[in-house]
Amino acid sequence: MRLLILGGTKFLGRATTEAALARGHEVTLFNRGQTNPELFPNAEKIHGDREHDLSLLDGRSWDAVIDPSGYVPHTVRASAEALADAVDHYLYVSSISVYADFFGPSNEESGRKELGDLPVDRLLEDYSNYGPLKALCEDAVAETLPDRHVLVRPGLIVGPHDPTGRFTYWPHRVARGGDVLAPSPPDENVQFVDVRDLADWLVTLCETRRPGKFNAVQPGLPWQELLETCREVSGSDAELVWVDGDFLLGQGVEQWMGLPMWMHEEEWRGIHMADVSLALAAGLTFRPLEETVRATLDDAETTEAAGLSPEREREVLEAWKAHASAS
Repeated sequence: MRLLILGGTKFLGRATTEAALARGHEVTLFNRGQTNPELFPNAEKIHGDREHDLSLLDGRSWDAVIDPSGYVPHTVRASAEALADAVDHYLYVSSISVYADFFGPSNEESGRKELGDLPVDRLLEDYSNYGPLKALCEDAVAETLPDRHVLVRPGLIVGPHDPTGRFTYWPHRVARGGDVLAPSPPDENVQFVDVRDLADWLVTLCETRRPGKFNAVQPGLPWQELLETCREVSGSDAELVWVDGDFLLGQGVEQWMGLPMWMHEEEWRGIHMADVSLALAAGLTFRPLEETVRATLDDAETTEAAGLSPEREREVLEAWKAHASAS
């Protein structure tokens, strides 16, 4: 298969390029050449900026294109239009953030967010228009290639080379040992997907020219299983201290980024309840959690943008222990 990837060297694009090359496909990367340009010497590389000029793609053809790097509708529409006669199949990587609300479970036919008065030409720093923009990007692809596209909506993507630090916080924090603040209840599920599993499946969807819309995340596993696995893989002496969600909110602990992946308020708890039955039926599979944790420890670093600092964690834990003693 001749495969064009828009991007291909950072995170999901990188894993997708690795998967496609491993299967023997002929891969062309179209990007600015600014991120990890030394990667993939065996792939064809076309350096250009999709935001301003797609002319370097003129006169070429591929069996499929994977677009994991489109965030603004006019950019995605321009790419879809430029490639409409050049590819047989267009795979657009969207997000479960397109859904209108997360009070409960979502499936592929759930309502999507609307942009309202938010800007349509740029992604805001607080990401408040991220979901609506992704929804409009989906529309751009669907309208341009109505019978030759697939829309993939991942949840949180994790694993090697993850630049966000969100999932990454947990394996590294547990590995450091000591008392680890963990969000109660331990049996509440979280959802995420290993970037390598997602990437393999994206290539499969292109090989089979599978159309449709798909949520792409594992079905969910309990916090306790995740954190116990982090402890086992790292050989840590960590002690998990389960702290009530209402108490965490009262202490000003931020959801999602402050305590990564944690969502407690009712309006957000559905973020970990996506229905993935269609993706499972279409061949999405998942490696053992141990492999994801190990790869995260080996090939992904934490960032200051995600997770509690050691000082802040100790402060909240001390407050929780005092609260528990007084109760």
